[in-house]
Amino acid sequence: MKLPRRQFLHLAAGAAALPAVSRIARAQAYPTKPVRIIFGLASGSAGDILARLIGQWLSERLGQPFVIENRVGAGGTLAAEAVVRSPPDGYTLLACGSPDEINATLNDKLNFVFLRDVAPIAGIARGPHVLVVHPSFPAKTIPEFIAYAKANPGKVNFGSAGIGTMAHMAPELFKVMAGIDMVHVPYRGLAPALTDLIGGQVQAIFSTTPPAIEHIRAGKLRALAVTSAMRSEALPELPTIGDFLPGYEATFVVGLSAPKIVPAEILDQLNRQINAALADPGIKARLADLGTVPLPMTSTEFGKLLADETEKWGKVIKSAGIKPE
Repeated sequence: MKLPRRQFLHLAAGAAALPAVSRIARAQAYPTKPVRIIFGLASGSAGDILARLIGQWLSERLGQPFVIENRVGAGGTLAAEAVVRSPPDGYTLLACGSPDEINATLNDKLNFVFLRDVAPIAGIARGPHVLVVHPSFPAKTIPEFIAYAKANPGKVNFGSAGIGTMAHMAPELFKVMAGIDMVHVPYRGLAPALTDLIGGQVQAIFSTTPPAIEHIRAGKLRALAVTSAMRSEALPELPTIGDFLPGYEATFVVGLSAPKIVPAEILDQLNRQINAALADPGIKARLADLGTVPLPMTSTEFGKLLADETEKWGKVIKSAGIKPE
């Protein structure tokens, strides 16, 4: 039977619109069950704190729990691989950033390629590390710290959140630029490392600001400087390490990503919600109190940031000859 031309065009137009309607419906329906946000370091670290902050916002706005799962091991690569291998349906996300950027070069035996195998969703925040020591440590300034380390080669131990983390890389860059020898003591997260620093088991930590800032304010730790190019608004009295070692800069990045082929409409919805959170006065105030700055950006912009940071730390790792231990 031959359809009238008007009826045929109407049916054709309706058929063409079906994929778009399906995509919109799928985005509006998401999420229909709890969403996991996997993070590769222990609870209490900057990425963990920031992921929980955004997870709570997403839970309240989208009506389903966004649950943080700490999958610790191999410097964060276990978490990244778990997400890369998960179904690309938007229900398994990765709290990603600096550890993943570093591991892309540091670990040449990964079963995935981070920048190739994830879909960037959105940035959350960026912040400096802060060099903290026990109040009894002899040095009170960066020049004094460098002088002490040079006079005591191999006797200053610095703790970190694990091999390949920013708390490991920031002091490695510092060692090279200052010409000093320090011993790396890796932990399974910054929380236990900071506990041991307070107890005197290690001498220094290049800690992210969120887990260290309350210890600094309480006088349990002495802060010497921040690792960013500019002073921290949360710790404005501290100089930057770059004030004494020109060109030194090391900041951490935290954001969300997903398996590569997650539907674009779900990525777009998550990006809009996260950027809305970063514009919220309450969230902005909390980020500032933690010593971090929000990273509102498109998914494409966040992907470029991850690529740029991966390239930067790759150069540091190769020039310093850093190997996975």
